[in-house]
Amino acid sequence: MPNVLVIHGPNLDLLGTREPEIYGRATLQEVNQRLQQEAGELGIEVRFFQSNHEGEIVEAIHEARDWADALVINAAAFTHYSIAIRDALEAAGMPIVEVHMSNIHAREPFRSRSVIASIAHGQITGFGLGSYLLGLHAACMILAGKQA
Repeated sequence: MPNVLVIHGPNLDLLGTREPEIYGRATLQEVNQRLQQEAGELGIEVRFFQSNHEGEIVEAIHEARDWADALVINAAAFTHYSIAIRDALEAAGMPIVEVHMSNIHAREPFRSRSVIASIAHGQITGFGLGSYLLGLHAACMILAGKQA
């Protein structure tokens, strides 16, 4: 059974109340519950990690090397400048799918730059909770060898 770690970056613990017109009304707990349900249907094990602290995310990525087969990450604001998270992801040596609930390319110009995109297998952006669900499916496809 493949194992996937889903990482939520800073301020995602405020989902449901923070700018619901951009991020929707689902809470982080509801997002994780929906992902857990989807993982069951896909026959994979999924774990979740959220932090507002860059170093904690780096540590979680390091620890994932002992368990996970793939990572789905919404690095949130760290997407745009955290070389530490990028380097940890690259060192993890496993498939990475970058996800964002909002379309980062249709927002402020600084949000369209991702330091993670160049090492990720792909980026899914702009579909709200669906971005996470699509990211989980993409990770499964990559692990099954069904993506070039």
